[in-house]
Amino acid sequence: MKRLLVILEKEFRQVFRNPAILRMVLVMPVIQLLVFPFAANYEVKNVLLSVVDHDHSAYSQKFISKITSSGYFKLTDYSPSYDEAMKAVEKDKADLIIEIPAGFEKDLVKESKSSMLISVNAVNGTKASLGGAYASNIIRDFNSDIRIQWMQMPRYNAQPTIEITSSNWYNPTMNYKFFMVPGILVTLLTMIGSFMSALNIVHEKEVGTIEQINVSPITKVQFILGKLIPFWIMGLVTLTLGLIVSWLFYRIVPLGSIGLIYVFGMVFLFTLLGVGLLVSTFAETQTQATFVSFFVMMLFMLLGGLYTPIESMPDWAKLITKINPVAYFIEVMRMIVLKGSGFADVKTQFFSVLGLGIFFNTWAVINYRKRS
Repeated sequence: MKRLLVILEKEFRQVFRNPAILRMVLVMPVIQLLVFPFAANYEVKNVLLSVVDHDHSAYSQKFISKITSSGYFKLTDYSPSYDEAMKAVEKDKADLIIEIPAGFEKDLVKESKSSMLISVNAVNGTKASLGGAYASNIIRDFNSDIRIQWMQMPRYNAQPTIEITSSNWYNPTMNYKFFMVPGILVTLLTMIGSFMSALNIVHEKEVGTIEQINVSPITKVQFILGKLIPFWIMGLVTLTLGLIVSWLFYRIVPLGSIGLIYVFGMVFLFTLLGVGLLVSTFAETQTQATFVSFFVMMLFMLLGGLYTPIESMPDWAKLITKINPVAYFIEVMRMIVLKGSGFADVKTQFFSVLGLGIFFNTWAVINYRKRS
């Protein structure tokens, strides 16, 4: 125990002598948590719109007013022809073209139907699909408004009607920040834990102090624990700062137990730091450790379910998420924060991450070889 305390004292002194580490733990996560939720937005707004109106009627003007006042589209081009509108798309001045044919109002009044062309710039697939869907919904609403104006409703409607009442569970206001911030906090822990732990042992190799440790009576387990515990504590500090920022700036208060978040966070950091320490036992230089840890970190985050639902991934990617601690913690954070889930609801994820932590840390201990 005394030997472990000695190496812990050494590690903490190294940390407090290096202001860059303290900035990574205390300052960087706060700034990122204030910026990322506004950039990582599922909503698509300000879709650049080009309109080609061959009708110039009251109905066409009413439709243009309706679609521009929706808040999703920004009218940037009003072209006399479709070819001119395509030039605006080619110059990235428009994302979507709506062409209103001649006789649009006449066909609606006389034949109760008309046509309209929507052309979408599909270079950005997400923006194209959502922008086209928004435009189609606005057209359907416009069509419904016209039908209501023309329809003469009888006093008694013989047809049965179904009244639909909906409610939004767990996130009643549909605020995407409540969904994104817990996941972003997990990715920040991932970035800090994986990089700092991966560079730790490699730094000892590069400065030559690893030789002194190798000839000391410190065991491999004590050495790995001495490297793991300081960053484990700093990771919990980062988690605390993230929860405080979430409450102060986004008014996110977990419906579930904050203690359960910390318990799961302890196991998650234990696993993540084990991965970083394992990388550092293989690498000989900080450059090698940086590239390998960056690869592992990006794999964990991209397959973590933050931006893309795991259910939408191909089967091979779903298999990788089974050994991805980030995917488990993002799911658990959202369950605890939004749904108020208890330990019984997250015990499968808890024991999965704990098992991964034992595996990676045991591998790190076995792979670290003391050489005299």
